Amino acid sequence: MKFYLISFFIAFLATSSLQAQHMNIGVKGGLNMYNVVNENGSNREPLLGFNLGLIGHFHLSDQFALQPEVVFSTQGAKFSNNGVESQLYLNYINVPVLLQYMFDNGFRLFAGPQLGFLISAKSNSNNTQMDMTSDFKGLEFGASLGVSYINPDSNLGIDARYNLGLTDINENNAEASYNRGFQLGLFYLFNHK
Repeated sequence: MKFYLISFFIAFLATSSLQAQHMNIGVKGGLNMYNVVNENGSNREPLLGFNLGLIGHFHLSDQFALQPEVVFSTQGAKFSNNGVESQLYLNYINVPVLLQYMFDNGFRLFAGPQLGFLISAKSNSNNTQMDMTSDFKGLEFGASLGVSYINPDSNLGIDARYNLGLTDINENNAEASYNRGFQLGLFYLFNHK
């Protein structure tokens, strides 16, 4: 299913590029600081990771744009249990679809829904790694909001956002858990106007 979604997105971008009057494709990458927040408020610490992906940027008007993305994202959390430090590593393909308001000076505000497709889940405790993929749901729904700036002369931009997981990611656990994370990154739009 993940392969079909990515293929559909690439086909959508290719088809849209023939029809859109003002469309850009770009690349992005950056740092993640994610956590897994539990319903019971158990104490977990954020885990640092990275994200890397593709951007489609479609102008709807002079001030509004739609920006779908396909992004590989490393997420998870750190926690301690009876003095033993452990890490949970969650790898996702995230597909946000962001509505942007573009100011004339290069700044943008954006928000929109995000689908997350789990690729793998592993825990690391005392240098012992375990596959936890079956303990987590394969699909997550969330929301993303943030701000970005692009320099029109270089086509290079900076992006800061908060991703809020809205659905429980646990497969069998009675206690609900949610992905929450900050991202800071750079992006480049080809032939940006």
